[in-house]
Amino acid sequence: MSISNSENILNENILNYGTSERINKLKNILEKRQTSITIVMENIADAHNFSACLRSCDAVGIFEVNLLYHSGQAFPVSNKTSSASANKWINIKKFTSVEECFSKLHNEGRKIYTTHLGVKSVSLYDLDLTQNIALVFGNEHSGVSSDALSLADGNFLIPQVGAIQSLNISVACAVSVFEAFRQRYSKGLFDKPELTETEIKSNLKDWLLK
Repeated sequence: MSISNSENILNENILNYGTSERINKLKNILEKRQTSITIVMENIADAHNFSACLRSCDAVGIFEVNLLYHSGQAFPVSNKTSSASANKWINIKKFTSVEECFSKLHNEGRKIYTTHLGVKSVSLYDLDLTQNIALVFGNEHSGVSSDALSLADGNFLIPQVGAIQSLNISVACAVSVFEAFRQRYSKGLFDKPELTETEIKSNLKDWLLK
């Protein structure tokens, strides 16, 4: 996109905010951001895991993530080494109630799937990850909470053939969101922006100030 068109979007002298290369790079990223997929991190304890999840979300174009921290747990602080400052480029919503978080997601028309190894859990690779969806990843030791399990629309697992049927939370998140990326890329969902022109304008202006 030309700089003159970028200036029209922002209705001001865009060159005050950065070089043409930076402006166009950030605009191209925003045009590929996916609003119809999000993740929920519930009580993730390790800051490195939290930050690594953010980095994976940024890599596959996820626009927003939800932090769900209850039972008195503090919200995490991003580790710059593992996140590569991904938190700068992702909208983060914070919740202290499972009911509030899931109600917000359902009101957005999303199906909610938790990571859980159960009898009725479906394979990640059998999920339609091109739909309006939220994937929930739980605490490293206790997994997702019973409240999250009861309020979700379903559960999924990542098929494995090893002796240890579990993955580090950041690895599980990466595997899951890159499967979503594969499905969405194959379906051409990155070819047309999911953000509106107004949303791109607003976020571009914010990003250029970072």
